This record gives sequence, structure tokens and C-alpha cells, in this order.
Amino acid sequence: MRLFHVSLWLLLFLSSSLRAAPADILVRAKTIVTMDAARRVIEDGAIAIAGSRILAIGPRAEIEAAYKAERAFDYPEGILIPGLLNGHTHAPMSLFRGLADDRTLEDWLQNFIFPAEARNVTPQFVYWGTRLAAAEMLLSGTTLFVDMYYFEEEVARAATDAGIRAVAGQTVIQFPAPDAKTPREALARAEAFLKQYAGHPLVVAAVAPHALYTNDEATLRACRALADRYDAPLLIHLSETQKEQTEMHARYGKTPAAVLNAWGMFEKPLIAAHGVWLSNADLDLLRNKPVGLIHNPGSNMMLASGVAPVGAARERGIPVGLGTDGPAGSNNDFNLFEEMDLAAKLQKVTHKDPAALSARDAFAMATIEGARALGMEKEIGSLEPGKRADWVVLDATAFNAIPLYDLYSQLVYAFKGANVRDVMVNGVLLVQNGKLLNDVHAELLRKAREFRQTVQSSLQRK
Repeated sequence: MRLFHVSLWLLLFLSSSLRAAPADILVRAKTIVTMDAARRVIEDGAIAIAGSRILAIGPRAEIEAAYKAERAFDYPEGILIPGLLNGHTHAPMSLFRGLADDRTLEDWLQNFIFPAEARNVTPQFVYWGTRLAAAEMLLSGTTLFVDMYYFEEEVARAATDAGIRAVAGQTVIQFPAPDAKTPREALARAEAFLKQYAGHPLVVAAVAPHALYTNDEATLRACRALADRYDAPLLIHLSETQKEQTEMHARYGKTPAAVLNAWGMFEKPLIAAHGVWLSNADLDLLRNKPVGLIHNPGSNMMLASGVAPVGAARERGIPVGLGTDGPAGSNNDFNLFEEMDLAAKLQKVTHKDPAALSARDAFAMATIEGARALGMEKEIGSLEPGKRADWVVLDATAFNAIPLYDLYSQLVYAFKGANVRDVMVNGVLLVQNGKLLNDVHAELLRKAREFRQTVQSSLQRK
């Protein structure tokens, strides 16, 4: 009889093993926040991963019965969330952090940043500035950033070396820049960049005309045509300040959004940063267009630019993501947990309504709604079968994580970047136990000090 029982157990075990599909990795967590259409939160859940994609997600018992893998990650006290998406930044400017704060955007750009960039921005500056930014972003739970800068091929190279995902926009601007003396030269660089990174697993190459106030009609139309030719996104600053809104209206007789709409800029995918001074009429123009807005609350507050009409945009169905903006003068860090918190609270105090933007909506803006704003919701932004394996684990035992009553409230108002424990991007673990697995801390520290000395010396020259 005992032999019969042993044989039966072995038969059941072998039968179960044969039924289980192969996976590369199984991830088990106390809580999984999917951000799928049903906004499922799975307690005692698991994810099966093959290569860079999610095979299945669900209750632990179901996933373990259906999939077998040699590698496993267990987080019995962890909250697993989709990777956070930084929809707008200028990553290499991490090397200008703190250079010229507490000034208006125009003063900051014209009198400090543009001169500093002209004297210091080189391919090496861009590469190491991006590596520094990528390290900070990964350690605080960001798995994708959208960049707009110069020598964007170096941003892409740095992102690839760090393992982080990037939408990298080659800047096109009307006046001489560090990597191109004319718009025509900048467009040629952008085209070469689009070709170089076509089909890359981590980098989406984009065209990034700086703004309406720094480009003429011919240049902007050429940027739109180039992006369309390569089926690439277009990135632009839009209606960031009242001064921009007033001056562009005086020049063209229309708001910046109305001008860009008349020039056909909104007919194909476009990612518009800021939108602080968009009017209701402007927002109506963007309704049903393939345009995503990126709200940068920390930057808009620091530069006293104003408060973006986030609620009005979302009510019209315009997807709104979150960004930090550049880490110099307009924010100084890359912390998406801070931006979620600021976004919710800024809308509340502006509208004098504590329900103006909920914690759940703010979290969506950093994940799935942000992915929609970028036109990437089929690939990232939520944890679902077929999507990329980009996830973050938070330590649910930290003092600021307990007790837990409302999950989204805790994620937005209590958790900080320092609560990030592990991070995976594209099926590759990059952060473990709060440490970068690709440890570049000493090298980044040395490079940052070297560039600081170079920048300071350059600003002392007349």
C-alpha cells in the first residue's frame, strides 16, 4: 500500500511537471499592483517571465502550477509595481545640478545654462551626465526616461550601458548648439540617430524641436516630416510659461498650441512637455489628437511657471504623464515618487479641493497613463502578459510603509525613492537590495567632480 501511495505521488508530480510551461524567471510577491484595465491588485501573487516579456501574472498558486523556472525572486514582504516612467527630462544636465537656482526660466536659460552648455557640453559630458542620471533614476524606481538634449547618441549609449529604457530625442534648435551649428545640421544628426537606433530593445529614437519660441515654421515642419518618415515620436516644450504664451500670441496672433496645430504638428504622435498655460480652447485642439502631455509639477513650482490644467486635460481624454524636467535649476532630482506626491497636492491646493487629483490617478500618471502619453501602452506601464518585464519592488516593512490601510495612498504620499529594493528592466535585474548590480558609484563620483571643476573654470572665463 505504501508503495502504491509513493507511486501515485510520483505520477502526480511528474504529470504536474509535464503540464508546467517553461519560463525563465518566476517572481513572487506579497502584493502585486498590476495597473491593468481592471486595476487588479493581487495578494500573494506571482509573475512568470520569458526573456524580456511577461508570460503570465496571477495568484501565486496558479502561476506556480502553470509555469516552471530555474530562477526565482521571492518578496514575501514586498510590493511589486510597474516601473515608473519619467516622461520629460534632460538627463545629461545632472552635471549642472545646482548651478543656477531660484531664477526665472528665461534668466536661467539665457544667462546661465546656454552659456554653460556652449562651453562644456561634449559627447563625454553627455555620456557621463546620463550615466549619473540613470543611476539615480534606477535606484528610485524609474525604468524609462524621455530625454531631450544634444549628442543624443551618447544619451542612448549611456542608457544602454546602464540597462534603463529611454525615449531619446535629438534636439533641434534655431541657433548654434553644442552639436549642431544650424537647424539643417541638427536635422541631419537626428536622421542619423533615427537610423542608428531603429528597432533597439531599450532605446526609442525621437526628434526633439526645442519649442515654438526657439524654432521657425520651416524647421518645425521639417522636424515633423522627419519624424513621420521614420515613424518616430516628436518631443517639444509647449506653453511652459506665461511669457511664452504672450509673446507667441503677439508674434503669430494665436496661442502656441494653435500655431503648432495649424502647422500640422499634432497630426502624428507628439509628446508635449509642461502645457502649464494651455487654455480650454488649446485643450480642445488636442482632444482626439495623438498627443500626450507631460506634467512636471516640481519644475513648474521651482520656476514659478504656474500650475498645469491637469484635470481639464484628463477630462478631455488627453493622456497626462509625469516628468521631473532637467536636474538643474528646474528641479534638481529625478525622483518620480516626489513628482506623484507633488502632482496630487498641487492640484488639490490650486482647486481648493482635496479630491482634485487622487493618489490612484497620480500613480496612474507615473505608470499606465504615462505610457499612453508616450504612445507605449502596448509595451510598458502595467504588469500584463505580453508586456515588457519592467518592475520595481518596494520594501513594505519600512517604517514609512506601515501600517497600510490604502495602497495607493501609501504609494503616493508615504513611499519614497529610498524604499525601492529591486528593479528589473527588460527582464534584467539592475537593482538588488537597494544597490546597483552594475556598481559605478566610485567612477561616477570621480567623473562628477572632474566635470564640476571644468564647468566652474569655464564660467570664470570672460
